Amino acid sequence: MPATNEPSGPVGDATARPSASPPPQSSSSAAVVVVDDDDDVDDPTLSANNPTVEIQGSIAADSVETDSALGAELASSVASLSSSILQYQLENGRSYHSLSRGKYVLPNDEMENERLDLQHELYVRTCQGILALCPKGQGAQRVLDMGTGTGQWAIDFADLHPDAEVIGVDLSPIQPDFVPPNLVFEIDDLEKEWTWTTRFDFIFARMMLGCFQDLPGMIKVAYDNLEPGGYLELQDMALPALSDDGTLAPDSYLAKWCKACLDAGENLGRPVFPVTEYKNYLAAAGFEDIVEVQKKWPTNTWPREREHKELGAWAYANIAGGLDGLSLAHFTRGLGWTPEETRVFCAEVRKDLKNPKIHAYWPMYVPVLPVVS
Repeated sequence: MPATNEPSGPVGDATARPSASPPPQSSSSAAVVVVDDDDDVDDPTLSANNPTVEIQGSIAADSVETDSALGAELASSVASLSSSILQYQLENGRSYHSLSRGKYVLPNDEMENERLDLQHELYVRTCQGILALCPKGQGAQRVLDMGTGTGQWAIDFADLHPDAEVIGVDLSPIQPDFVPPNLVFEIDDLEKEWTWTTRFDFIFARMMLGCFQDLPGMIKVAYDNLEPGGYLELQDMALPALSDDGTLAPDSYLAKWCKACLDAGENLGRPVFPVTEYKNYLAAAGFEDIVEVQKKWPTNTWPREREHKELGAWAYANIAGGLDGLSLAHFTRGLGWTPEETRVFCAEVRKDLKNPKIHAYWPMYVPVLPVVS
């Protein structure tokens, strides 16, 4: 099916998300499942430029070998595992995940979590208040949110669909304590074997660029875990930033930042796969009826139109406000830069991001109708 540019309203039977939704009728303590990570070892990319410090306080397993102590030993082992997951890696003043440490280059501290919540709002506003553009925005029964982050998408979706079973998966336990009763968060590594015994009818993923060694392979894994008629929806921003009028010069700091991100991803073995190829990856995995929605995020408030100007304000806050977190581990690990070099460089990039004479934008792609036959 042909690509669709800039739809004026909701797509298909998608679910609208109110701009200020009320709290859920009932909520429960978060059910968090921690999955053991047998081969959790230091990533070689954690170099001398990136000293890491583990927060101490692991709980040792009970070693008393009696029948009555067996349950206590197992419980203590789980507690120890959970404690180790919370031992975040401290690097250059930011904290990072400890499960499969080194895989993901963005922090998991409060500053980054606030940015993720802002980014969620940016995506929802971009899609006219809609959480999911594919038909499974209504009627999904079993939903997986890949890389759930702070869990805001999963929480909103579970609130709106109380009959759906929603699972959010992430490397970091940064989700809130109280969530809708139909939502569970699992702390796991999606690049390991998926062990769910029941397939999903809707899998959602957002901002996965640079997260996986083999994105086409992950798309195939998602396909294999969807029931017939199931949908996968991907929402991603593309690199590099573009301009239609040539105001983004190739030697600008913003253009250099984009190239540095691409180079660092390649060096770390986690390339930023081109979003323009997502349709081909989906087709190769076996998906059918793929439709792609394309949007633009202005880098600041340079556009004349009110809608794009507002999106530009949100996009500027998202990227410029989180630039250090987006760059520090990426460039120190992947390019060998020092933290000081990275921060000085980011200060120049922010000037470009703020400059209204640079009419740049981030392309945003949403393949919304990849369906399992």
